[in-house]
Amino acid sequence: MYLLGEQSAYADALINRLQNLPALWLESLAPCAAALELDATDDLIAHLPVDQLFLLTDGVINGCIGARPLFYWQEGDLIGLQQGDAWADWRLCSDGPLRLQPYRRKEVFRHLYADPERADLFLEYMLGQMAILAHAVADLKPREFRSTNGFKRVDAGEILIHQGDAADHVFVIIDGHAQAFVDGYKVGEVFKDEIFGAMALFTGEPRNATVIAREASTIMLIPSDQFLSMTRTNPKIAHSLIESMARRIGLLNKQITQLTVAKG
Repeated sequence: MYLLGEQSAYADALINRLQNLPALWLESLAPCAAALELDATDDLIAHLPVDQLFLLTDGVINGCIGARPLFYWQEGDLIGLQQGDAWADWRLCSDGPLRLQPYRRKEVFRHLYADPERADLFLEYMLGQMAILAHAVADLKPREFRSTNGFKRVDAGEILIHQGDAADHVFVIIDGHAQAFVDGYKVGEVFKDEIFGAMALFTGEPRNATVIAREASTIMLIPSDQFLSMTRTNPKIAHSLIESMARRIGLLNKQITQLTVAKG
């Protein structure tokens, strides 16, 4: 079972190797019936007895979860290994004719485990498919970025950001509490799990505020290039950032209103 889509050179080589293994296991085991020949089908499972496994000798089979095709098998692969409740929501289909050589499921496994070499080949086949899927997931999954500076423990009163400095990092308070000041005046609070220091990153301007730890805190530092990539690939981070900025703008508006009233 392989993921649809372009494969790496490593995966292609491994797929070619794995395709030859089932025929080697079954070399001295007699099929339980004549080959099953089918036309294109949207529901192959309905045509396959659950007590049998099938060597695919001609055609290509696609596996779908819901309406989405995700997997495929080609000539040389063994069909029917995936059974049970964990596979209840999937479907096998084919756009063209198929030829499948049937074997009794129990007989196949007895045959495999009767010989250590065959058992090793079967294990190699299963582990190889897992490796192919793992490589495919690694290629498809957006990168998860880690800060090159990692986590930093700061004391109360320590300055985390200086007003006027260039923006090269974004910060997240993992544990603790900080406060933001503009020209010496307090303008806001920064709480646990909140992202700060991003505004200057987006505008390209110097830091517009100084941020000071109000208590001993743990801070995560994320390099600017990594953070920008994260906002493009992870909507949750962008959403959290927007919420944080909206809250700060609301606080600033409130302070401006209070100052205006006080002056009036």
